Amino acid sequence: MSSTTTTTSDTELIVSWHEMSLQINCYFSIFLFVFGIIGNILNIFVLLQKSLRLNPCAWLFLISSFANIIVILSGLSTRIISNWTIDLTDTIGWLCRFRVFILYTSRTIATWLILLASIDRWLLSSLNAHYRKFSTLKEVQRGTILIMIFSIITYLPIFYCYEANLINTPLKCYSKTILCRIFIDQSYICVTILFPLILMFLFGFMTMSNVRKSKYRVQSPLLSRINCHDHRQRHFKLIDRHLLIMLLVQISFLALLTLPQAIQQIYSTITRNQIKTSLQI
Repeated sequence: MSSTTTTTSDTELIVSWHEMSLQINCYFSIFLFVFGIIGNILNIFVLLQKSLRLNPCAWLFLISSFANIIVILSGLSTRIISNWTIDLTDTIGWLCRFRVFILYTSRTIATWLILLASIDRWLLSSLNAHYRKFSTLKEVQRGTILIMIFSIITYLPIFYCYEANLINTPLKCYSKTILCRIFIDQSYICVTILFPLILMFLFGFMTMSNVRKSKYRVQSPLLSRINCHDHRQRHFKLIDRHLLIMLLVQISFLALLTLPQAIQQIYSTITRNQIKTSLQI
């Protein structure tokens, strides 16, 4: 009797959780889609201003905004559509592989561009004039090309590993073998989330350290008088300061939103061979 009661209770809990997850996926996905697209489009309009076009950090934010729009379109659009009709990426193999490849590649590009922006801020804030010379639009454009090539090469195995119409997997469009799942998941955890985040925080702290040192360095009366008369220089310093604040906020939100996903994927990989109940992930 007690066993029957427990089973019934578990079934009801599973059903309620399933219904709740469907509602969250439906409405929260729409919320993220709308505000994500609008936010990134506004970013693009702001960053296309004449005063920001030659700023290396602003250029990286601009390309990152384009990449984020691709992430939202490839990641959330199919999830929203699946609430009302059949998701073709679940049933057509090439469409499944192409969508996942675009999603993972664009997300990696967006993340690494923010990392490159962190490095650029560190170079610009350095007291060493030789380092500051590397903070140029030409250098970040080269870095962007390398990031794109690196991201594409990293996730090329998706075209072999992913298949549609799979059963006994978390999603119908998923890795078809255990080895593929481990490789893709670990690549995503390390390359797209953990490694760039660690470097972002590292260069962020180094940048803040450089900013503090530079404040002490410019306290001489001569430099103060020069800076007071140089309105153009102060204007560009103000832009750089705002871009630094924007960068730190973006890094914080990126860590907040991606670390839980990395933890979940690590847990799934570690427990992949364990027999789980219906209430376990």
